[in-house]
Amino acid sequence: MHSHRFVKYAFKIRTRLGVVVDNLMIHGSDEHDAQRKLRQMYHGCQIVECVCHHGSVRIPVVSFEEVANIIVR
Repeated sequence: MHSHRFVKYAFKIRTRLGVVVDNLMIHGSDEHDAQRKLRQMYHGCQIVECVCHHGSVRIPVVSFEEVANIIVR
């Protein structure tokens, strides 16, 4: 039987009051799950950055806008 694997995601957010909070580490089965957990704790926040951590390796999560910018260039 395989255990359910969780990955850590580091978030940088702006709270609804405008305060920037950096390096919020949240475990999730995927980015969507981690964002759901984050939004339960910080209602109305804006996610500024999300970085996926697999063990000690940081893997930046690419947004649609970043991919579009690469294609357009």
